[in-house]
Formats: sequence, C-alpha cells, structure tokens
Amino acid sequence: MARRKTLPFRTVVDSRVESVHTVRAGAADGDRVRLTPYDLLTGPWYTPLTFFYRKTLDGAALRDSLARTLLRYPLLAGRLLRDADGGLSVLCNDAGVRFTEASSPEPMREYGHLLRAQPVIGDVLREVSPFGVVDRDTPLLKIRLTQMRGGGSVLGVLVNHSLADGGSTLAFLESWSREHLGLPWEPPSHDRGALEALGRLSDRPETRDNRAFAGMGRTRRLLSTLRPGLRKRATVTTRFEAAELAAMKSEAQGALTDPGAWVSTNDVLTAHLWRVLGELRGHPDESVEWLGLVVGAQSVLGGALPSSYWGNCVTKSWTSLPAGDLRGRSLGAVAADVRRCLGSNTEDKLRDEIAFLGSYRRRGVSRHVMSVHALDVSETSLSVNNWSRFPLYRIDLGAGQPFWYEFPDLPVPTVHVTPTPQEDGGRDVYLCLSEEHADLARSPRWQERLHPRAVSGRAG
Repeated sequence: MARRKTLPFRTVVDSRVESVHTVRAGAADGDRVRLTPYDLLTGPWYTPLTFFYRKTLDGAALRDSLARTLLRYPLLAGRLLRDADGGLSVLCNDAGVRFTEASSPEPMREYGHLLRAQPVIGDVLREVSPFGVVDRDTPLLKIRLTQMRGGGSVLGVLVNHSLADGGSTLAFLESWSREHLGLPWEPPSHDRGALEALGRLSDRPETRDNRAFAGMGRTRRLLSTLRPGLRKRATVTTRFEAAELAAMKSEAQGALTDPGAWVSTNDVLTAHLWRVLGELRGHPDESVEWLGLVVGAQSVLGGALPSSYWGNCVTKSWTSLPAGDLRGRSLGAVAADVRRCLGSNTEDKLRDEIAFLGSYRRRGVSRHVMSVHALDVSETSLSVNNWSRFPLYRIDLGAGQPFWYEFPDLPVPTVHVTPTPQEDGGRDVYLCLSEEHADLARSPRWQERLHPRAVSGRAG
C-alpha cells in the first residue's frame, strides 16, 4: 500500500475585499416576528456554508435576484431584537443583507476530499460571533463572493441560526437559485405561531422521560457551554459510494430476525460510523457510548404544520450502548438500535417538547434550556446530522452547479452526512473529531475500517 501523504486539514483561500454592498428587498412591513422556543435553542450563532463553482458568478446579477428573493424572506433582511421576557424577535425593517465581493490571486483548485478549504467568508471569528447581533444593526444574512484568478467563484453564505435550521437555510438558497434562473418557487411560511400552537404536554411518563431538552441551572449551563471548547477539533471527509452502501445495507438487513424489520441506508451508515469510531476511540468495555441523532420535526408533525414552514424545527433523540457491546454487535443489530432511536420521535413527543420549551420562555428563562446530554458532549458521545436529502448541489446561480461544498468544523464530535456532487446515491461524510482522533481516522488502517468493502485513498 502506498505511504500516506500528510496533508493539512484545511487550506486558506487568499483574497481581498473589493466592495461591500447592502442588499435590500425595497419593501418592509415593519412586522416584529417573535421567534419560537426551537429558534431560541441555537443562540444567535451563524452557520457558515461555502460553495465552489468552476464558472464565474455575476455579482451584480446575484444582488438583483437576491433582492427579489428577500421580498418573500423578510426576516433575513431584518434585525434581531431582545424581548422583555428574554426571548428574541426579528424586526422586518428591510435593513438589508451584507454582500461582499472579493478577489483572489489564486486560480480555482480541485477542492474536495483531498484538498479542503477554510470557510471562505472573510474574518471567520468576527463574522460568526454571536455577541454583536442582538439589538444591533447587524445583518442576519451575510454573503461573500470571491472571484478566483482565471475564472471560477467561491460563494460563502452565513445565516444566523436563530432564524433557520439547515433544512430551512437550504430552502432559502434553493429559492434564490430558482429566482435567479427565472423558475417558479413556493413562498415560505413565516407563521411562527403555527408551530407554537402545536404544543401540548404529554400525559405519558415515557414521553416526558424522552424529552431532548431539560432546564439547567446557571453553573451547569456554563459548564456545558465551555466544555466543548477544551479540545481542538478537526474534520476528516470521506466518500461512501452507492455500491458500497448497498452492500452494507444488504448485510445489515440480512441480520435482522424480527418479521417485517427493516433499516434504511442512512440507519446502516450511521450504525457503521458509530461502531468504527467507537472502536477507534478505544474506551473500556463498560463505558457508555452515546449517539445523538438530529431529526427534522417537520416530517413527524406532517400536515399539522405548513409544508413551507420556515424556521428552526429540529429535535434530537439519543441512544447508548456499552462500548464493548457497540464493538461486538452486528451491523444489523446496531442499525436496528438507530432505527428505534429515530422512531422515538413521535408526534406526542414533539408536541410535548414544544409545550415544555414554551413554558420556559413564558417564565423568562428560555436561555436555561439545553440538550439533556449537554454535559455528556465529550469523547464518549457522537452527534449525527444527516443532510443527504438536502439540495446542496442544486444551488445553481447562473454558473452551473457547485462542484464542492464545505462544512465548518464544529466544537463537538459530529458526523455530517451530505449527498455527493453527482447525487448518485453515494454519501459524503464529514467526521468532526478531536485532532488526535481525526489524524487516526485519516490513516490507512482506519480508512480500511471505514471502507472494508471498497478501500481506496478517500481521506480528506
């Protein structure tokens, strides 16, 4: 086997700012939209996404189509305000979106698994800081377009997370794409009250026990906030081809013995990654390994919520196994655990969570609510966020589809799953781990463990 070439985890795209614009819709109703308790869970952080295009995007044309799109997304052009009870609202005053144009002396490179880039949004620490957002004239959407020497563009997008989860962020980007191409698109629903009206405390003890969130005192909340930052993280990317996933699913399904039992491709991939990373981390057999699954609540609530609802509508469910059991169980058995964990997200659970979170906001202590496993975020937990059905590679803004997408490093151990650029049924996987575990995951031995049916140089 060829010797592994050591590569940096990230490269930096050198660029300089050429111009900064404020993009407005040109109309404002002045409404104040009160954010839901689901929105408040994230805090006013920004989510940075970066898209790489081989052809050059037209900045002026992008600003024009963005302005038209903002007519139906007035929250993105508004400003964040603090409510009297500690909650947050968006003033839809059309204060505008920041659109920065930059140029790079570098040519477009073959970004991908073997050559990754820092999020191309300028000064990362300043751009994503949540501390200068509330009650300030700070844009909630920031765009940075970097033109590369010789052609090609990099589009950096920052959306304030208190406005939208990942699905809603991609829905906005797809709306912008369709508006830019002159195609019809469905207007979003900004009726936050439609979500809150679904709140109903459950009378089932098991439902209350499975809540994804819990109230915390100030000290525990501070600890849960500080702990993730104590270890440096790095992200490894790897690709699972469609044939490889099909072989894994066939193996897992064949191990299921209960009549009618089934698991999805994503269940199997999640189970496989959890097993391999559990083995890599090498904890004692009796220690507990936690798996957290980020779940979109929209599909569970069904017709009770408008299909075009735009905002944060995400919950989480957890499962655990002793480290020895995780290593020793079959792929099918662990995938069945993943399926049961996902199945715990019933409509009763989600309605109970909405009511529970709403009760804390009414008491003015919504900032004391966090994930029930906030203090377990460590090297014994893993959070999985699956975006494989999102239209990441359909964001065509006049220069074709992007050929690569970058996801930021996160402060906690995380698996981020996306479609491949070819959208061929494969999956790209971003493994955000401690630096020492990330380095191990990139080694030939652990690449073989990640890809036992199709070993090739896939580490990023």
